Amino acid sequence: MSETSKLIQGRTGPWEIVLGLEVHAQVASNAKLFSGAAVGFGAGPNAQVSLVDAAMPGMLPVLNRYCVEQAVRTGLGLKAKINLTSRFDRKNYFYPDLPQGYQISQFKDPIVGEGEVLVERDDGSTFTVGIERLHLEQDAGKSLHDQDPNATYVDLNRAGTALMEIVSRPDMRSSEEAAAYVKKLRTILVYLGSCDGDMEKGNLRADVNVSVRRPGEGLGTRCEIKNVNSYRFIQQAIEYEARRQIEILEDGGKIDQETRLFDPVKGETRSMRSKEDAHDYRYFPDPDLLPLELDPAWVKSIEDSLPELPDAKKARFQSQYGLTAYDAGVLISEQARADYYEAAAAGRDAKLVANWVTNDLAARLTAAGTPISESPIAPDEISELVALIEEGVISSKIAKDVFERMWAGEGRPRAVVEAQGLQQVSDTGALEALVDQLIADNPGQAAAVRDKPQAIGWFVGQVMKATGGKANPGSVNQILKAKLGL
Repeated sequence: MSETSKLIQGRTGPWEIVLGLEVHAQVASNAKLFSGAAVGFGAGPNAQVSLVDAAMPGMLPVLNRYCVEQAVRTGLGLKAKINLTSRFDRKNYFYPDLPQGYQISQFKDPIVGEGEVLVERDDGSTFTVGIERLHLEQDAGKSLHDQDPNATYVDLNRAGTALMEIVSRPDMRSSEEAAAYVKKLRTILVYLGSCDGDMEKGNLRADVNVSVRRPGEGLGTRCEIKNVNSYRFIQQAIEYEARRQIEILEDGGKIDQETRLFDPVKGETRSMRSKEDAHDYRYFPDPDLLPLELDPAWVKSIEDSLPELPDAKKARFQSQYGLTAYDAGVLISEQARADYYEAAAAGRDAKLVANWVTNDLAARLTAAGTPISESPIAPDEISELVALIEEGVISSKIAKDVFERMWAGEGRPRAVVEAQGLQQVSDTGALEALVDQLIADNPGQAAAVRDKPQAIGWFVGQVMKATGGKANPGSVNQILKAKLGL
């Protein structure tokens, strides 16, 4: 549970927000959970629907082994208990895009039990969110309300797509913590390869359970906000809903347990339906599916194949490359960025490479809307740029210009430096002559520097100006100190 709580001040005193999330992550699989129909974004309406997905009479579900493997892999990545015996249940409710009239899910016996996620706040402090369970279930289709003013159409492409529902404990106490938790969870899933984490396509979305209470009191009545698919919307929905509940309670009312939707345009939540309890869904074991029995050796083989996960990679980046916790955290937040960094940092000043990747390159990529995996500047080019700085061929200032020319497609770093004549002036004879002239022309300034050595920067600036920024700063400082007797 979070050790620090962000209290909200109401008219009658402070309130505490209590948050738990149910994150729905689409399993990275080429086929659906119980059929061989393809899974993919952008296909025409009802182009990826099998007879099983459409619930045609007599069609029986067949469990996708790979989806089970992905769920086990995710559970292991969340340090959770893998239940060797689990079963599928029918969750009964009617909706136009649910042709079966029920959803195949897991209720009492999920495939993954309790686990935990270590999450970092913006200030560097950490908190742990308990995972209650992870279960597999099939997604529903989609109702299309904007195709005809008088009718609603149904697209079943998503029907039957495998989802992992990851249910947290109510361990978060602010909208910032909730967003940080989803970010960390997404990072883990992408590292594992069990979900692509694409929130814009709805492949990762959260149901946010919000309640408020006086500090130290028991849990209040919660409301669930469905299908929130961005970090910003998660925060906005929580903050609006908490304020709404506080105002009701302070006016003497009570909170009705219900399901709500978040309207991102208005920035508010609105009622969707009264909240169902488990008995309303009439759960019962699916008679078409046998209990799922996992071989311990198979689970162990999956565990042995796990990649290096974010927390372990962050610790390694700090020890191997001497990075700060902050820099390591930024680099490992995306697997593609971490891979890019390691490729660029081999044999180079690791901190300098980190600065280029997290600052100049990141800024350019963000402005262009380009993921680092599609960066026009390759890792070995960043490595070459840093090598030129280390070798004293160019200064850090000139490197900025070289980088911009690289981004514009003018070539590799060394080629740009040679073509533009950007090499540093390290010829001590030429620099000494220039310094001698400057001292002779500015005797008053020279006397001031001898009196206050920190004023030497004026002369450094004059030398850099005279050489078009190409003078080697280290050489300039050495020559000036020697000439001025410092």
